[in-house]
Amino acid sequence: MVADYEVRGQSDNTEQYWNDLITAFQATHPDIKVKVDVEPWDYVDGKVAAMAKMGQAPDLAQLKSYADFAERGDLYSVDSLLSITAQANFVRSFAVAGEHDKTQYGMPFTASTRLLFYNEDLFAKAGIAKPPKTWDELKAAAQKLNSRTRVSYPIAVPLGPEEAQIEAMAWMLGGEGGYTNSIGSYTINSTNNVSSLKWLKENLVAEGLTGPVPVNKLNRRDAYAAFLRGEAGMVNGYPSLLQAAKAAGIKVGVVPVPSHSGESTPAPAAVDWMMAFKRNGHQKELGTFLNFVFKDKNVREFATRNNLLPVTMSVTQQMKADAEHEDLGRFLEELPTSELPPVGKNSWAVVSDSIKRNVGTAMTAGGSPATTLDLIAADAKKAEQSR
Repeated sequence: MVADYEVRGQSDNTEQYWNDLITAFQATHPDIKVKVDVEPWDYVDGKVAAMAKMGQAPDLAQLKSYADFAERGDLYSVDSLLSITAQANFVRSFAVAGEHDKTQYGMPFTASTRLLFYNEDLFAKAGIAKPPKTWDELKAAAQKLNSRTRVSYPIAVPLGPEEAQIEAMAWMLGGEGGYTNSIGSYTINSTNNVSSLKWLKENLVAEGLTGPVPVNKLNRRDAYAAFLRGEAGMVNGYPSLLQAAKAAGIKVGVVPVPSHSGESTPAPAAVDWMMAFKRNGHQKELGTFLNFVFKDKNVREFATRNNLLPVTMSVTQQMKADAEHEDLGRFLEELPTSELPPVGKNSWAVVSDSIKRNVGTAMTAGGSPATTLDLIAADAKKAEQSR
């Protein structure tokens, strides 16, 4: 069971990739039959979790989190499936992030970093000479877009439940905060995080600069769709949005996500994971198929089709050297210093869900960043204690 990566809504692009790959695989391995089920990106995690709870997990799943399944002993370790060569080829930071209790269970499948996208035509119309580096410059740009272009979303801030954990992380990192400290302990309700969300609420949301849909109701997919229609001046986006914007005829600029001070801060990164469940005992077949999945041509093909970042060192170097993928250069530059959510913590699935459900409420008229982050921190503490 895999996720659909179409930015503009479900399409057959992801399904076609897997069908082509499976056809090629079964041509040389006719004794192994593979069936793929493609689910919407924002529903696949919940569906697999429900299936696993009922004892009906798929053999393979491609999801945003693996640690909870690893903690329960549901997964094969990566070293029991992949060749040494395939294991060693993963981008090192991704391989480490795929470890739970020092054993790798999560196989990175695709990666992305977040950068600030802006509509160059709207910036020119608003008289904005250069993209923002600081939050104050970001606010000034949004104000000009609002008053001079009347664009619907001067800046789209998707804190709806689809992917609020990454959008919130971008603002936290920009304010020198984040979800965890240097030793991996949660710091969700830190002073810096509270200050960051307070600035966002008071300076952008309350000023009417984030568009007609309340940010706690705006999902990433809808924010991206608005940008592709020319209805959003700015949005934090990932590589696939760049490809879609060009196809839509949007002249788009891409720069690092602004920070409070203007100094360079880590870009939020996201990795989606392939994991192999033990339920049906197909260890040998799974290993054979996964070694095929992670061949260079297949990793490169998926990254190319979806304008996402590759997860292996060999394909990363190939794409860096290929002029065809020049657009990905800025994202690849940000990748080494980017920061992942704490995906290796077995509590992360619970904490991520709490963030998705709650963090946007801090932006509502009666909401409070401090109260909301205290609530999420309490959920994190409870999740840690129950493990």
